[in-house]
This record gives sequence, structure tokens and C-alpha cells, in this order.
Amino acid sequence: MKILAIQNRMGIGDTVIFLPFIKAISKKFGVPVSLLVKENSKAKDFLNETNYIDEIIHLERDNKIKQKHDGLKGFFKLTSDIKKYNFDKVFIFNSSLRYNLICRYAGIKQIFQYPLFEKQNQHITDSAKKLIKKYLDVETNDNPEIQINNELVQKSIIKFNINNDELNVLLGIGGSGPTKRIPSKTFLNVMERLENFEKCKFFLATGKNRDEQKILMEILNTKFKEKCVALDNLSIKETLPIIKNCNVAICNDTSFSHLSSALGIKTITLMADTPLIYGSYNTNMYPIIPDGETTVSHNTHGKDKINPDKIYEKLLSIMN
Repeated sequence: MKILAIQNRMGIGDTVIFLPFIKAISKKFGVPVSLLVKENSKAKDFLNETNYIDEIIHLERDNKIKQKHDGLKGFFKLTSDIKKYNFDKVFIFNSSLRYNLICRYAGIKQIFQYPLFEKQNQHITDSAKKLIKKYLDVETNDNPEIQINNELVQKSIIKFNINNDELNVLLGIGGSGPTKRIPSKTFLNVMERLENFEKCKFFLATGKNRDEQKILMEILNTKFKEKCVALDNLSIKETLPIIKNCNVAICNDTSFSHLSSALGIKTITLMADTPLIYGSYNTNMYPIIPDGETTVSHNTHGKDKINPDKIYEKLLSIMN
């Protein structure tokens, strides 16, 4: 039996969020599940060792740039690309008629999908839970799980001189947008307190964006430089074993918060400008919202109101 799951949202975070539902399908039918996801999901970089995942197929479709699977020609090209795998079943995690028809033309006999034409105000996890419950009669409350080869984890201990007698902390200081990037002074405040409490090593996770690099350098150009390891020159695949060795993570709403929590690391999520669900869907996540707010969503613009006192207090409660 061959099963496909279609998840057409963008980015690493959305891909991680849907993993419990993919795993539930795999467990129900006793086979790994193939994924149709966008290339910027980076799924091939972090799911290559996860045993309930089979093929990763890239959906080449973009709202801004015309790609291979866009338009009418793209419809038939994607149909052709899917057809060659001879899937028996497909689970479509959206309400699009387009993907329904593509799967029918691709010869997939059993199609399970969200209700058509109901995209408006669709909850990111509740809709997926309903789909799995409706068609598989399975309740899905598990955390996302990313699996990793233990040999790689052990090798990273040697390569990066990771000492189990120290507190190893992942700091996800990057972010996909400027409103998500918490100022360096907030992280430095927490680092200062931790240094007085316990020997620490900090792994700084960020991208190559100019503003992200600025935050990175503001942290490295301090007395903490010798205690820091910058991860910006490593691929996601290379960072996973390092993250797995961390005791705790403190992350902006960035891909690293999703990856670390799915690796089983207790992750404090700093939610400045994104719906709270993105920092609280996993029981390994401990969200911090801006002072003066009762929740957080798009346009909260709270990056300067994330309180380092609350981060530190939450960190102590996790460690205890």
C-alpha cells in the first residue's frame, strides 16, 4: 500500500505541526507515508531519518513566481508527477478542489480531504484532527516527532565539545520576519543570569539575513563569545544532532522552535507577532507573550515587550 499526504502550507513550522497526523496515518495502515510539500518546508533536511515518512515530493507552486505546478499546465504536470508513484490513498490537508481533481486524474482511488471550499477561518490543527477522526476514527493528541540517528548525536558531542556537566542552551535568535526577532539585549539579559547560576554553553541558531546576523554579532561581541557556538553556517541537517544534545531551548517564533520541540527539547517560545498556537501546540513548548497582552497574533508587534524576567523564571521552572 502506498499513501500520500498533501500539505501545501509554506515553511518548516507548518510541516512540523502536521507530523502527528502523518504519523497517525502511518500507524493506522502500517506503512510510511509520502509527503507532497513545498521545497521551502525543508522536509528532506529534517525528516530523512523519520521512519513514518517515505518519499518527499516537492510541490513547485508559488503565489508570487510562476513555477512548474502553477496554472493549467502545472495542473497536468503535477498530476503526471503524482501518478507515477501509484498511490492507493491520499490525505489532503486543505479544502482545495484543485488537489482533489489532481489526485482523481492521477488514479488515486481513495481520497480523504477537508470539506471543500471551507478554507476561510480554518484552524490549523483542529481541522486536521477532525479529518483523522472522521476517516480513521483516531484521536491525535501526540506531539510532533522528528527522529534522528543516535550515532550522529554522539558524534556532535565530540565535534562541538558538548559537555554534559554544562547547561547546553539553544538560542533561536533568528526569525522569518523583523517583527518576530526579539532584540539581542533580551537574550543577553537571560544569558547573564544563567552565567551566575550554572556553567553554560550557548548554541546560536539563525539565518544569513542581514538583520539576523546583526543580532548574532551583538551577542558574539560580548564577554559571552567564548561560551557561544554560532550555527548559521550549518545546514538544518547538521544542526539537528546539536539541538538534540541541548538541555533546553529559548527561541523566537522561528523554525528552530518547531525543530527543537519536535526533537523532544523543552522549548521556551517567544511569541511576539504570530498566533499563539504556533508556540503552544506541542507540550514541549512554553510560550512567553509580550507584557500587557493576554494573547498574541499577527500585528501584536510585541518584540520589545518580551520580558527577560519571565523567560528566566520559566527556564528555572523547566529545569526544576
